[in-house]
Amino acid sequence: MANKAIFLDRDDTLIEDPGYINRPELVKLLDGVDKALIEFRAMGYKLIVVSNQSGIARGIISEKAIDEIHDRLKQLLSEKGAPLDKIYYCPYHPDGVVQKYKKESDWRKPGPGMLLAAAGEMDIDLKQSWMIGNSGRDIEAGLRAGCKTILINHHSHSGQHKPGEPNPDYRAVNIKEAVNIVKKHHRSTGGNPTQSPPLPQSATKPMPQTAEKQSKPLPAKPEKNISGGSTTTDSRMEQLLDGILEQLKSMRRSEMFSEFSTTRFLAGVWQTIVWFCLLISIWFLMYPTKQDNLTLIALGFALLFQVMALTFYIMHGRK
Repeated sequence: MANKAIFLDRDDTLIEDPGYINRPELVKLLDGVDKALIEFRAMGYKLIVVSNQSGIARGIISEKAIDEIHDRLKQLLSEKGAPLDKIYYCPYHPDGVVQKYKKESDWRKPGPGMLLAAAGEMDIDLKQSWMIGNSGRDIEAGLRAGCKTILINHHSHSGQHKPGEPNPDYRAVNIKEAVNIVKKHHRSTGGNPTQSPPLPQSATKPMPQTAEKQSKPLPAKPEKNISGGSTTTDSRMEQLLDGILEQLKSMRRSEMFSEFSTTRFLAGVWQTIVWFCLLISIWFLMYPTKQDNLTLIALGFALLFQVMALTFYIMHGRK
């Protein structure tokens, strides 16, 4: 019986993306990733990372450094009880400066090469598998391989899905919501969520590739919502309105799937005190003997607490 897999992009899907990560100590798991991978494995999926690493072709980072970074990623996830099965990456880019890697390859997303290689090596049924990532390249690679797709559409990152790119089967604000989407699909298809695959094998390096002519991207298909429906757009105006609506939904969903934040709680407390100080100042102004000094003091405290509230809001935004 063939296996099924969750294919995962690396940067800004599993780990924070400050740019080109070139040291293992820079690897930081995104919130909820470990728990999500544990749930995927409990549903019987193998966990496979597929990542473009053009920094190798551009001479920014070496393959040795990439291996150390991936070893660190596997270590962090294993310690959380969510080990990966394999990591595939593509070091090629046609505009690279390192001659060895300066070429086009079907391994480079949106090409499906890494997914097809994994399917061949690990006996994976791609029709039962998922591609989860945060860019149109990830979605196109998954669709061309025959997988179902989920676009992680962080509300803080705009413009990830560009006009002309294939639409994902589903959208999620983070990997926690992606888990819920896969679970709902399991329930609707009668899948068994308790099956677990064997323990992971070691990470796989990319096989040498010859320059290949990429096949044409799949045409955009109607986007499904979580309930299984679909929408089509016949004009640019409708596309724009759909995009605005989707962004508003994502912003609301991001609140549903975000963890409790101490900084946001404290910001709310200080903001409440600000309103209390303003009410006191208004009361002093309306008092028959009009307490000007006390009014100024109350306004001063209101200003101070407002600055503190804004500080905590900014800290929460950067978190």
